[in-house]
Parts: sequence; C-alpha cells; structure tokens
Amino acid sequence: MNNSEIKILVADDEEDILELLTIVLKSEGFQVFTAMNGKAAVNSAKKNNPHLILLDVMMPEMDGIDACRELRNNKQFNDTIIAFLTARNEDYSQIVGFESGADDYIAKPVKPRVLVSRINALLRRNSSHPKSELIEIGDLRLDREKFCVTKSNSEFHLPKKEFELLELLMSKPGAVFTRTHILDKVWGEEVVVGDRTIDVHIRKLREKLGDDCIKTIKGVGYKFEA
Repeated sequence: MNNSEIKILVADDEEDILELLTIVLKSEGFQVFTAMNGKAAVNSAKKNNPHLILLDVMMPEMDGIDACRELRNNKQFNDTIIAFLTARNEDYSQIVGFESGADDYIAKPVKPRVLVSRINALLRRNSSHPKSELIEIGDLRLDREKFCVTKSNSEFHLPKKEFELLELLMSKPGAVFTRTHILDKVWGEEVVVGDRTIDVHIRKLREKLGDDCIKTIKGVGYKFEA
C-alpha cells in the first residue's frame, strides 16, 4: 500500500503540535485527519476509518486512554494501529496505555524522522499479521479473522495486545517464548516496554482463560500448554 492510500488520524489538544504533525505526515504522502479531544477523535475514526491513530493521553472531554478503549470495543477498529503520543512517559501510564489496547507509546517531544520511522515500522508489522488464521487447541479457539477467542463454547473479545500475545503463544504449543522474543513479536523492536507490561498481560489472560494453559518458565519466559 502506498503512503497516499494510508489514512492517519492525529488527536492532540495543542494546536501547534497538531499543525506540526500534520505537516510532517503530509510531507510523507499520508492522508491526515485531526481532532482536538478524545471524543472528536472517536467520531473522526468512525467516519474516516484510518489505518493508524495517534492519540495524546491528556485531552479534554475524553482522554486518550478512554478514547482508545472505546475504539478497541468497536470491531471496526480491530486491525487499526493505535499509538499514544504524549509527554507522559511514566511506567504506569505506559502500562495503562497498553492495557487499553495501544500498539505503541511515543514520548514527546519526538523528532519528525523518528516519528515517521516508528509509524512505518508499525505499518509494516501490522501488514505482516495473517488476517484469517484459525488456531484451535483443546477447548480454546482463536480466530484471527473475527478477532475473537472461544473457550468452552463461550466467545469473547480480548484487547488487541492480549489477543496478539495469546496468538503468539498458541502458535507453537509447548514452545518456550522468551521475554525478548515476546516483546519483539508483540510490541516490536522500536517500542520500549518493560517486563512488567508482559506480566500484566499474562495475568489478565490467565484471569480470563484460567491458570492452567499459560505456564511461567522462571527466568526465561512463557509457554502455552494444551
């Protein structure tokens, strides 16, 4: 897909930042839409169906975290890339951001070339995911096309990162995935997250699927067992 075909939505309540990002992204050939609060971002996303959304965390009316959660609860945005662009870079805000379904977390200020590089990396990684893969192990079924998981005939939807983490573990039952490998495959090499982020996602998967299917290999990583 050419850049001219890719739609990017940028939401930030600071006009100068919004203007700068618009200029940078348009100079790369992307189609750009803007919003100045989370509520407007959600409405714009529903109307324009962007491939990638950049959300500031601290915005009026609806913040970026709540906007991300609302978007992820809509099947229309299952495969939409969502990244937070914010000056808040504490571990807590990053974990909350990823828990809400974000794909990346970019701290401001960010150099234009770095931002474009991160966006291109996210677009490449997203396009490499299979869109119709079905994985079925025991009473657990993962449907990549429908972006849903079925366990014991009960269907439910996971936040995007939880889904991708489960997909990775289920892709090779019994194989041990190191933390480094998980970070690379689920979050990407250019996304800086800590081990705590992985632990939080594993804990949430266990709460939904039970403790017996995802095993911890102390000092190494995790594996899926049927």
